[in-house]
Amino acid sequence: MAVSDFPRVLTHLRKDAGISQKKAAESLGVSQALLSHYEKGIRECGLLFLVRAADFYGVSVDYLLGRSLEKNGSAILLEDLPDEDAAGQGNRGAGSLLPVLNKKLICNSVAVVEDLLGASGDKELIQKVSLYLQISVYQMFRRLYNGNAENPQTFFGAPADEAGMMADSAMKKLEAEIQRRLKKVKNLPQMDENVIREKYPLFASSLFNLLQNAETAIGARKK
Repeated sequence: MAVSDFPRVLTHLRKDAGISQKKAAESLGVSQALLSHYEKGIRECGLLFLVRAADFYGVSVDYLLGRSLEKNGSAILLEDLPDEDAAGQGNRGAGSLLPVLNKKLICNSVAVVEDLLGASGDKELIQKVSLYLQISVYQMFRRLYNGNAENPQTFFGAPADEAGMMADSAMKKLEAEIQRRLKKVKNLPQMDENVIREKYPLFASSLFNLLQNAETAIGARKK
């Protein structure tokens, strides 16, 4: 989220609490008209209102301003992120084994990409590739989420009808930036099929299957 999301966050918190705009305004010590302006982004609030709203809704100022996705304002630390396999059976979908197999295929292949990025030693390249992958996951999650029309859109910043185009545009820009950055990276290792199998004995099979599936999907290989 960004600071510009403050009106949306403020509105979402009120609606999520089941409070009318009139009652919220009374509790926050402002007129309903002024609160309406804050929620619509027509006017910017002062520091006093910001602190009062944070206390009233039981969230941090950072959350209200879009600086944190956690209501208590905490930042996500590396040690807080679970390992991919830590979720275990609890988060595994029931039924078909296919999603589980595809998950391993994708995760193992991404592990190879991450290792190559680490070998590059280029922080800018690492960041741009990471953003590209994150947006890709965002796009698919958003599409699946939107598959149920009753799901609320409150915690998304991009409107549902614009998110896909915005994501596509950002990914195209990142592709160009990644390509330019790669021209400056000199220490990526030489590779062929044998080197990949030797260097990544646990992940090579997954990677080769992913490459084959992807090329089939884009029409470069026959089914």
